[in-house]
Amino acid sequence: MSRLQTCLACLLMCIASKSFSQQLSLFSQYRENQTIINPAAVGSGYLGYGQNMTFGASFRSQWQGIENAPKTACLRGDYLFTEGSPVSLMGGGYIINDQTGPTGYTGAYGRIGGLLSDDPYYGGFSVGLSFGMVQYRVNSSEIHLREGGDILSGNDLNKLFPDVGLGVFGYKMLDGGAFDGDYVYGGLSVPQVLGLDLSFQDNGGNIHTARVQHFYGMLGFYKFLRNDGFLEPSIWVKSAPNVPVNVDFNLRYQMAQNLWIGAGGATSKSFHLEAGFLLGENLGFDNTLRIGYGFDYSFNSFGPYAGGAHEINVNYSLER
Repeated sequence: MSRLQTCLACLLMCIASKSFSQQLSLFSQYRENQTIINPAAVGSGYLGYGQNMTFGASFRSQWQGIENAPKTACLRGDYLFTEGSPVSLMGGGYIINDQTGPTGYTGAYGRIGGLLSDDPYYGGFSVGLSFGMVQYRVNSSEIHLREGGDILSGNDLNKLFPDVGLGVFGYKMLDGGAFDGDYVYGGLSVPQVLGLDLSFQDNGGNIHTARVQHFYGMLGFYKFLRNDGFLEPSIWVKSAPNVPVNVDFNLRYQMAQNLWIGAGGATSKSFHLEAGFLLGENLGFDNTLRIGYGFDYSFNSFGPYAGGAHEINVNYSLER
């Protein structure tokens, strides 16, 4: 093996060890993106505001102050057919682009599922499937080695692969007592069922990278208040092979006015804050526009400084 190939192998091992957790996109305001995390999920637009169609967009920038830090952009839409047979149709899709330095992917997905329920307003159990095509890429012309003028290659590499996600989800309106009319919900999902061993052939040799299955669990609760606001505690559990399980804890408070605030933390020693506002029923509108901002910061005392993360979410929900 040449000196160039040896240096490249060391570089790629470093990249792999640092970016393993970035194989699937992260979200600060994950409840707004739960139909991406779990293709069987009933979206927050329906559970929180009673509207069965939602369109949204999000942008997340991580590792502030570090060159070539991860950036994720996403457009999404979801629909729940609330009238008809005991199995209600769920559909939607999303387009996502994730870039970390010279590596990244772009995917386009459809989503379909069925909600088993006599009346979706009171609860149900759903099974969902996402399916799409993803372009994985390595912009090798952007990879520079330590010696001046050394680069991997002038050729950018990319491959297309199909992708499939599976999930189950359930929610129920509680009846009686202090929790009368409140929702509890939860689900399990594998958003990337196909584990892929990607090999890029280049003039300087082979580049190997592995995509592994991630396993997600989510649990939450809507406590509706007398002033038309609500409290929503939630947990997002993330697991992947050879990586410690990570658990996110969050609490959101939707005020009776058009504002919400939230805070949380994770077992990875990160802290999360969020805030946003909405224009909806509380101001006399039939539909609901929600704009939120989230900020994450890590308190890990080891490893390189990774900066904070900023995230913006925009959602428009309506009843159809």
